[in-house]
Amino acid sequence: MREEYQADLIEVSRLLVTMSEAVRAALRKATSALLTADLKAAEAVMERDAEIDAIYEQVEAKVADTIARQAPVAGDLRRVITALHISADLERMGDLAEHVAKTASRRHPSPAVPAELRPTFQQMAEVADRMAEKITTLLRDPDVAVAAELDKEDDAIDDLERHLFKIMLDDDWPYGAETAIDGALLGRFYERYADHAVNIGEHLIYLITGEPANAQS
Repeated sequence: MREEYQADLIEVSRLLVTMSEAVRAALRKATSALLTADLKAAEAVMERDAEIDAIYEQVEAKVADTIARQAPVAGDLRRVITALHISADLERMGDLAEHVAKTASRRHPSPAVPAELRPTFQQMAEVADRMAEKITTLLRDPDVAVAAELDKEDDAIDDLERHLFKIMLDDDWPYGAETAIDGALLGRFYERYADHAVNIGEHLIYLITGEPANAQS
């Protein structure tokens, strides 16, 4: 039974890594669609979101089955429950990438964001991509120090979002309310993507230490 349990955990870990790679690729492609008005890229992200959802359902089913068959306790239970929380955050990250792609698609053939905002969105995307890369690394090799770095990355995203609003709220903003609303929503999508990455880091810190992430500071 112990070997079967370990095999279940390995499969859950594999699914989480696959999922994290998929949500990273989704935001990268969605950002490309956003900044270059690439309709095919936007459509690809929207189509592949169903694959991310399917992996999430596989994780849910595997965790439920493992709990029912193995009745894990203590650290073992923490491990499977943490996997469930992580998969939920990854699924939401995939949804947020899809929201970016939908905005790009809706505005096609025009770019969804004006030239003045593109550098900021490019920077937000780069930070979010680094966070997603760290998530994949952490799922393969959990590390408290690396997980804690995600908070600093999230602060950078928050700073960029504030900069975005500063541009759009300037008296000289020439693009009107509709474009500003799109910009605000897009900034929120990237900011929330980063928040879910931080959540995953906190789940992993709890998994490693048995203590909440804020207890490490």
